[in-house]
Amino acid sequence: MNLREAQAWLDRHINLEANAGRPQGASLERMRDIARVLGDPQQAYPSIHITGTNGKGSTARIATALLTTAGLTAGTYTSPHLEHINERISRNLEPISDDELAAAFSAVAAIEPIIGEPPSHFEILTAAAFHWFADVAVDVAVLEVGLLGRYDCTNIVDATVAVLTRVAADHTDRSEGWRRAIAAEKVGIVKPGSTFVLGETDPDLRDIFDAAPAAEMWVRDTDFGVGANRVAVGGRLLDIRTPGGSYDDLFLPLHGAHQGDNAACALTAVEAFFGRALDEDLVTEAFATVTVPGRLEAVAHSPSVMLDAAHNPDGAEALTQALADSFTVVGSRYLVVGLLAQQDPAEMLAALDARGYDLVLVCTPDSPRARPAARVAEVAAGMGVTVEVVPDPVEAVGRAVALADDEDLVVVAGSIYVVGAVRAAYSRQAEVIATAAAQADADDMGDDGRYL
Repeated sequence: MNLREAQAWLDRHINLEANAGRPQGASLERMRDIARVLGDPQQAYPSIHITGTNGKGSTARIATALLTTAGLTAGTYTSPHLEHINERISRNLEPISDDELAAAFSAVAAIEPIIGEPPSHFEILTAAAFHWFADVAVDVAVLEVGLLGRYDCTNIVDATVAVLTRVAADHTDRSEGWRRAIAAEKVGIVKPGSTFVLGETDPDLRDIFDAAPAAEMWVRDTDFGVGANRVAVGGRLLDIRTPGGSYDDLFLPLHGAHQGDNAACALTAVEAFFGRALDEDLVTEAFATVTVPGRLEAVAHSPSVMLDAAHNPDGAEALTQALADSFTVVGSRYLVVGLLAQQDPAEMLAALDARGYDLVLVCTPDSPRARPAARVAEVAAGMGVTVEVVPDPVEAVGRAVALADDEDLVVVAGSIYVVGAVRAAYSRQAEVIATAAAQADADDMGDDGRYL
């Protein structure tokens, strides 16, 4: 199959991310069957496995930067994607090519008749990632859990290092004991003999973590953590302490104090993987390369347009705090927000500090689980927020930019479906501008290759 054919085949399988947002059943047997028929590719390389309500993606990318700077070939598997499905599967943070992705899907499609019941969309993606990582002979895989942990498709690996960033409200009805229930599911990725890097510091959950079968458990703010965590131009300046040593004045080009905690988890995980401290110059070099698309990402200036895929209250509060810490807005502030049905509009709008914006433009994410923009707008108006309804996310940003002056700020948040659509629109615009610039250069160049 080519990629178009492979994508069509993939889309014929149930997509739990788009339709349900929860695991199908509570068993990994089908995923194990798929891997077994493929030759158990996940056993061909060691893994670092990362779970947590928020911070998984950033931690995965920082860990990958450290591993590749150390000279290893690292495969990284993350979810969901912003613009293209290729983003989920990468080698040294370079997304898998269309041809390689089609071949990986084809390998899974070829065994589908053998395994009986059709696999889910996420099972196929996970199997394709495991297969490709083995095929290109990565030295290590960095794997982000899709949902919770214990029964996530990625959990057929026996990871050398398991990381839990934090526990917060997402995919839960908040019934009594929800934090402990979520913690118990997430700690399910910890395997016997592994090193468990624990970023969650809630003492009420500690007994759950203590029961994990790890050989060692390193806890944030006890065994590792962030000392100084200062705002710097373009990011943060960090002092990080790990079980292996101390690293001072590390520049991380990401915004928000929470990224310091993610960096500490990532650095500690890579130390655990190597079994030693890392050279400070290596860490400095690796941190300087880190980018996390869709996490306080600036896609335009004058006015500034910033994207953040904050989709739960914990992430929304982190975004609000990061904006307050790192950005001085002279002019007006505009918020473009779209939510899914499982999100509480009042809680999300409060966490995003919607009242602090001059205008909130509410849109509808392109998802079967979307909450209609008009419903969210009703809640916002009831909170005293000045609000407009512009159902299409890209048009909503266009409306905000049209109203804004050069010194104003436009923030886009609430759902990865909103952020992804807007980011794709800006990417297309950048491509058009680059093509026009290249053509202008060509028009100004004489036959001898010199500019006229």
